[in-house]
Amino acid sequence: MEFMWQRVPVLQAAPAGAGGGQLMFTLVTFGLVFLIMYLLIIRPQNKRQKEQQKMLDALKKGDRVTTIGGIRGTIISIKDDTVVLKVDDSTKLEMSRSSVSSLLEKKPKAKASKAAETESQEDEEEA
Repeated sequence: MEFMWQRVPVLQAAPAGAGGGQLMFTLVTFGLVFLIMYLLIIRPQNKRQKEQQKMLDALKKGDRVTTIGGIRGTIISIKDDTVVLKVDDSTKLEMSRSSVSSLLEKKPKAKASKAAETESQEDEEEA
């Protein structure tokens, strides 16, 4: 009775003259597997890391952010590796800068906020 592993050609001994071709096929297969892993896993992860680092470097006072724990707040102070978030009127949290996961909205520009205030004042006067 033959065992199951004896039927698998990879597990059997190769003939004396055919070893070079099989070695080349194995190396090409491993190369293709590595290339696929690089394109599907490693490269996109590196791209996401660079985007995350760029977002962390661009944080400014007044930006609304979400932390990795799901806390949403407005940045009121930034130090080298920490940020202070204003979560509520009287609640301020100091946490690591790397704990910021996403930017909800950037701080509005001074000109844009002045224009919005002017428009709202005009609307109030009309009403």
